[in-house]
Amino acid sequence: MAERVLFQDVIPYDVPGSLSDLAGPSVGTLVLPHSVHWGPDRAVHLDSYAGRSKAYRAIVREGTRAQQEALLNADVLRGLWSDLRLPVRCRAVWEARFPELAI
Repeated sequence: MAERVLFQDVIPYDVPGSLSDLAGPSVGTLVLPHSVHWGPDRAVHLDSYAGRSKAYRAIVREGTRAQQEALLNADVLRGLWSDLRLPVRCRAVWEARFPELAI
């Protein structure tokens, strides 16, 4: 019998080369690209915890390296990381590249 492969086990996740490459804003309103968040409300307010969490979860999971570098802010990411609801493999890929994010 063939081994079953689940999409969650093979979905590709992009990761920036360095946390210092993350040059995104830390405050204000951010409009997420359709490729990152395809819901009706793509504008998020980075001044609120809920807005930051929504944006960062989507960008980490769905963003390309270029989008991550343009939209994520390293300090905000460090502050949110332990609270972000991410797929296990996605978190593992990021923490393998950036051990300082691991708790």
